[in-house]
Amino acid sequence: MKHTYKITGMTCNGCRSHVEETLNRVEGVENASVNLESGEAEISMKDHIVIEKFEEALRNAGANYHIMLPENSEKTSGKPMKHTYKITGMTCNGCRSHVEEILNNVEGVINASVNLEKEEAEISMKEHIKVDVFEKALQKNGGNYHIMLPGEEQAKHKHQSEDKTPKGKGTGTWYCPMHCEGEKTYDRPGDCPVCGMDLVEEISLTSPSAGGGQGGGFTCPMHPEIIKDEPGDCPICGMDLVPKEPQKSAEEKGYKALLKKFWIAVAFTIPIFLIAMSEMIPDNPLYDLADMKIWNWIQFGLSLPVVFYATWMFFERAYRSIKTWNLNMFTLIGIGAGVAWIFSVFGMLFPDFFPDQFKTEMGTVHVYFEAATVILTLVLMGQVLEARAHSRTNSAIKELLKLAPNKAVRVVNGEEETISVDKIQKGDILRVKPGDKIPVDGTIKKGKSSIDESMITGEPIPVDKQEGDKVNSGTINGNQSFTMTAEKVGNETLLAQIIKMVNDASRSRAPIQKLADRISAYFVPIVVIISIITFVIWAIYGPDPAYVYALVNAIAVLIIACPCALGLATPMSVMVGVGKGAKNGVLIKNARALEEMNKIDVLIIDKTGTITEGKPSVEKVISVTSEYTEKELTRLIASVNAQSEHPLATATVNYAKAENINYGEASEFNSVTGKGVTANFEGKQLALGNEKLMQAENAKISKDLNNKVTAEQKKGKTVSYLAIDSQIVGFVTISDKIKRTSREALSELQKEGIKVVMLTGDNEKTASAVAKELNLADFKAGMVPQDKMEQVKKLQAKGKKVAMAGDGINDAPALAQADIGIAMGTGTDVAIESAEVTLVKGDLKGVLKAVKLSEKVMRNIKENLFFALIYNTIGVPIAAGVLYPFFGLLLSPMIAALAMSFSSVSVIANALRLKSAKLD
Repeated sequence: MKHTYKITGMTCNGCRSHVEETLNRVEGVENASVNLESGEAEISMKDHIVIEKFEEALRNAGANYHIMLPENSEKTSGKPMKHTYKITGMTCNGCRSHVEEILNNVEGVINASVNLEKEEAEISMKEHIKVDVFEKALQKNGGNYHIMLPGEEQAKHKHQSEDKTPKGKGTGTWYCPMHCEGEKTYDRPGDCPVCGMDLVEEISLTSPSAGGGQGGGFTCPMHPEIIKDEPGDCPICGMDLVPKEPQKSAEEKGYKALLKKFWIAVAFTIPIFLIAMSEMIPDNPLYDLADMKIWNWIQFGLSLPVVFYATWMFFERAYRSIKTWNLNMFTLIGIGAGVAWIFSVFGMLFPDFFPDQFKTEMGTVHVYFEAATVILTLVLMGQVLEARAHSRTNSAIKELLKLAPNKAVRVVNGEEETISVDKIQKGDILRVKPGDKIPVDGTIKKGKSSIDESMITGEPIPVDKQEGDKVNSGTINGNQSFTMTAEKVGNETLLAQIIKMVNDASRSRAPIQKLADRISAYFVPIVVIISIITFVIWAIYGPDPAYVYALVNAIAVLIIACPCALGLATPMSVMVGVGKGAKNGVLIKNARALEEMNKIDVLIIDKTGTITEGKPSVEKVISVTSEYTEKELTRLIASVNAQSEHPLATATVNYAKAENINYGEASEFNSVTGKGVTANFEGKQLALGNEKLMQAENAKISKDLNNKVTAEQKKGKTVSYLAIDSQIVGFVTISDKIKRTSREALSELQKEGIKVVMLTGDNEKTASAVAKELNLADFKAGMVPQDKMEQVKKLQAKGKKVAMAGDGINDAPALAQADIGIAMGTGTDVAIESAEVTLVKGDLKGVLKAVKLSEKVMRNIKENLFFALIYNTIGVPIAAGVLYPFFGLLLSPMIAALAMSFSSVSVIANALRLKSAKLD
């Protein structure tokens, strides 16, 4: 995050430099830039830092400098002041204009300028105005806009995310399927205040509606009122308790409620339709029972349940959209169907008000109850179909949720007990029996087995696991039993993280959606104008009864237009695509990454853990002096590396353990980035690392030793020298097997036209050997984290779209700098956090899958946008009657309603085709 503060007490450039240096030293600050002329500091920080911390740092610097929020500065100066605030809730240029207008109308404001991209408002004011005043103004004028000081939005968001999940009641998180307000979520069901669509509940691992997931509890099949957290027997009848059936999801409940309303609407609409259509029958038999006036009143009575119960929500949404000026599909439906119904009621009550053109042969006014109710019922049918289809778009999450077991076997003092998964604590010993799902993430303690990980990695072949290997929740044990230590439970498990990532990505907005947003901003007003023009033209130039034609065609224009199809085009494809990726071991963090992935020109890859297995092992330790044996050198190397977390260090420690060599713990340990480590052990100064470290330690490498090491490096091995008190006494050779899939994956990526560059911290000879084996023309060796990041910047400066694939902490800066960061799921948390795409299996074939997925999703989005635009471009003129002069064809408002309903459903159906896409 980046915040701007006011600085007082500076008088010269020396002051500026001193303040800048002081602020940059504050823990958590990424960069601080101070401007002397404006008296401002712009500070970038990882997490929000309270202003008191900066004030304390400046006070300790020994000068009279002070820092304050823009809101608190210049309160008494009497000069006009300019403050920058954060604005949330804006989604389009219309929102921006609306917010700007509201802020400019606040008393005391000289000028307010709002930036949609930055989500910022820059406000000039005569005297200081509290932020609460602006907030009240925004709330008073409807909409879901909020204003706050920089930094506050982070704290508020964090607070909301912590508080909004009521325990035992699902996620409590709802979002708009069209993402009208970006990633904004709601804490209760309802409809979107912008587009009017029903909000959708996010599904989580701990939601009670999570199909076979966690937290369901156990109940008695004979006495359902008995509910327990753990298995056992019923205290009433003694029967074994069974897992409780998951609650129906809010989505399912919403669908059932819509379906019920739909059948009620159908039941009342069909009689209305039959009565109206009977007019086409010669010598209408209904008129023998009662005259037309009575039948009109019967239609009116039958229409009441349809209008005021089954479809009343459409009118509520229409009213709200006009009130807040967030015009949408329901604005058009509400106006169109509302005009038809109100006209009919008015015509019955005041027939003499209308000219003869509007009257029948019997003197009654033409009524359109059948048009209004059929339109509303067809729109409701579209909503029902949409709700059913939408539930299939997030089926990937539901499939993942089914993987989560709800019980586990815990071993306590040698005794086994069956418990609910919710009761598992870190450190618990669990028994996993043949065929069981692994309950949480952990490490195999005793035993071995083959694990089916296909549901997480997408790979069908079971993976052999033994003591010390990691296992993940939801994967299925083979035919052997083992015990494991629980390490990650609840929302910390890989399965829970995958579900969270899929949820977050599904809610994010792809950049291409801005096109749809821009069109949607003007869509409804334009349609309303076209409808009015249609009425006027038909009223003036249309055949008799001209006003009747004018009214019917104007309503048809309002009804057929569908901004909904346009709004759904991108988010539906993104949701299905993200789910498809998750089922194939490719986790997409946001929609931007999904869109940008197929534009990549260059892929930069790390060597260790990305191309190679990332499980280095020591091949040999060589002594070059008679003073130390190989065994003694192994002891010294392990003693130095015991404090390091580097994979190469771990390999040397494991080698010492395997050789039963006792090692100690060195002091004054220092890790030298890109070179190696130094430490003091038993009075000796030890240095273990590459040639650069030896040069830094003034340890000379003899020609004979250099030849031996070069021979190893040419085979692709990694070699570390060991120096004692600046004298080289030996070296250790470490090998790291190239993954069997790396060569094939890199070859396929190059065929796709992607240039592959390997950047490694290893030496030139080892890097050259690996590059040669993989047919890579471009590689750079001896790269420290800063070098990798600079290399990414250089390529970007040439106009290249760069993806970076890595697995370690040293890759994090480059992953963050790249256009797309790709982390190996087998790597560190820091690397995964810095990346936008995570490959669960840690396999480069996943990059190929991500590229293909991106291509297919973007093609699908473009198809959806094309369909939605073509549908509206063709449908609106036809409804307006452009075909009538040539072919005598007009479009009934009822047919228009049917077409409109199916346009949204067809967009969703097209998005669902992604589920069957092949990524291999």
